[in-house]
Amino acid sequence: MYGIVDLGSNSVRLNIYKADDRHFSLVMSRKESVGLASYVKNGQMTSEGIERACYVLHDFQTLLRDFSIREMHVFATAALRNAKNSRAAVEEIMNRTGVEIKVLSGEAEAELDFVGVSHAMERAAESLEDGLMVDIGGASTELVIYKNGAIRKKTSIPIGSLNTYDAYVSNILPTRMERKAIKQAVLDALKDDADLNYGSYSIICGIGGSIRAAKKLNNYLFQLAPDNTRIKAPNLKKMIKLFQNDEGAAIPTETLDVLLSVVPDRVRTVLPGMIILNTLLKHFKSEWVEVTKAGVRDGYLYRYVLQSGKEEEENVDAEPVKEETADGFNTSGEESPQA
Repeated sequence: MYGIVDLGSNSVRLNIYKADDRHFSLVMSRKESVGLASYVKNGQMTSEGIERACYVLHDFQTLLRDFSIREMHVFATAALRNAKNSRAAVEEIMNRTGVEIKVLSGEAEAELDFVGVSHAMERAAESLEDGLMVDIGGASTELVIYKNGAIRKKTSIPIGSLNTYDAYVSNILPTRMERKAIKQAVLDALKDDADLNYGSYSIICGIGGSIRAAKKLNNYLFQLAPDNTRIKAPNLKKMIKLFQNDEGAAIPTETLDVLLSVVPDRVRTVLPGMIILNTLLKHFKSEWVEVTKAGVRDGYLYRYVLQSGKEEEENVDAEPVKEETADGFNTSGEESPQA
């Protein structure tokens, strides 16, 4: 049994897996909506953010001890990797909790998304062929272009559902002008990468809590089966319009009731996340999003715990943090491994 903790920008998630070599199954999952990205002030992770991260990790450690699970593997993503004091913040969290933390670069996170989905498809006797994979997190969005089941492009842009809310939204829901600002931020982040400015993908493979929240709203509002995993592009556009906040007007109680009943932990961030997703759908001329439960935590388990990466992780993470690299760092100060 293994515990994999994703110290994310919006939420901190623990997955407990029963695993053996290439085969694993999810036993249970727990999530705490910490919002680490909101604790980054003037580019620095604040002491309050560090305190929140430590509190949740201690809580997860207690839970794992109750289950007699000895191995807890922790990785961090955009909120901690992008903070100017990233190295010091990670060191403090590790010292206070006694856990090792691997800080993933954006490209490494994107790759692990792909690894996680690929193995989920393999277990379902299916395969990935050609397409685009998108993971919208709290402070970044990872994109993977793949062809014939192999990665052709992997990248991360510093645009997520929580940091766009903090940067652009003044009320609970974004106004028309605020929605335009979020859309433009996404397009600006894409424009300098030639690989992201040509080609179309009829289907986007959607990963992460923001996209899963959009799926829940989609199924509720359009009276679809709870297990439906597809969000059609016109539906996404209709939902964004439905939840629009007319500047100066009170938000209807009915609107808040829907959000609080369907996505209570993402009332602030679900609309920014959907605007990011809708912008990507239009940019890549996509017809719908296929939402998957698999993702970076599954990929991390497979790459760093079950396979040859396990020995590498044990050797690498035994040392304290040293130097940050351009692509992020792990606890040995080396670049996060790339395929």
